[in-house]
Amino acid sequence: MNPRNIQAIARKEIYHLLRDFRSLYLAFAIPLLLILLFGYALSLDVEHIETVVVDQEQTDLSRDFIHRLGASPYFRITARLPDTRTVTEALDYGRATLAVIIPTGWTADLRADRETAVQILLDGSDPNFAGISRAYISGFIESYNRKLLADFLDRQGMEKIRPPVDGRIRVWFNEDLESRNFIIPGIIAIIIMIVGAMLTSLVIAREYENGTMETIRSLPIRAGEFLVGKAIPYFLIALIDVLVSVLMGQILFGVVMKAGFYLMILASSLYILVALTLGLLISSVTKSQMVANQMAVLITYLPSLLLSNFVFPIINMPKALQIITYAVPATYYIDLLSGIYLRDLGFAHLWPDLLVLTVMFAILAALNCIILKREGL
Repeated sequence: MNPRNIQAIARKEIYHLLRDFRSLYLAFAIPLLLILLFGYALSLDVEHIETVVVDQEQTDLSRDFIHRLGASPYFRITARLPDTRTVTEALDYGRATLAVIIPTGWTADLRADRETAVQILLDGSDPNFAGISRAYISGFIESYNRKLLADFLDRQGMEKIRPPVDGRIRVWFNEDLESRNFIIPGIIAIIIMIVGAMLTSLVIAREYENGTMETIRSLPIRAGEFLVGKAIPYFLIALIDVLVSVLMGQILFGVVMKAGFYLMILASSLYILVALTLGLLISSVTKSQMVANQMAVLITYLPSLLLSNFVFPIINMPKALQIITYAVPATYYIDLLSGIYLRDLGFAHLWPDLLVLTVMFAILAALNCIILKREGL
């Protein structure tokens, strides 16, 4: 390859980027907005569940139960309603997600050491949210039952019963169980696809539409030189976006990588190369900027968001979709980010994903060269 030819093509592309404000906006502004939106708005944590309460007892025990419920970080009591009819309205109109109804006679049954019931109504419109909320309220009631049992044994002069199995739970990798520790690294994969694949999907198609491809064919440059020159500006932009995303994640959200920084740069560089070659391949095949942009969204952005284990777990998908995820580059990059940010893994554990990305890049680069050579380069 001739470095002067690559430099000339790269300089031409840089000049075009500087003149095209929309491309620069897409390259820098949108990634920043995605970090802010996903970091602050997208959360898979379930906290402050809007709860309404109907206390038909109005006794010290019922008030203690409600007070303990409101003191929990998972529940936020928004209203104390007079009857069950208003509970139905609160759930119907979305003013509450959870309703707790303490029936008449509840306190008397407890003080007589008899079994009693508390009615729990839960909005199941969002099954994931409802499932987690159900687990939280079940855990709260179980904890309250242990307190009542301890009080009963104390009144009887008996020792506290120790359960035969003591489950000692320890959370690894994401000790605080905060979703942002996983979301912030994962959004980097989406940003690279936007900058890498979606922008480069227009560069060769633009040459065809503007009629300058015929001039390029007459120049003494090879297909590989043309591709490298076109890719260099976008590689630098994507790498800058990665560094900015890492910095914003650390400053704004306190998400810090546990593994080495250079391993992060290596993984990101390989993933950027895959994104660039995929975008250039789309651009070479379609030869139309509008079609290329639409194909880039369908082939790169949406699979990276939906089929990469970022938001939706792959294990819960149908088998056919699970097979498709193996062809999505973001699947391997997000696995690398998880190892770098959360698990503190090194090259010895992450090399399979790096190898897959390398093979993907080699295949896509070869396909680009073959297609351009057939076009006369």
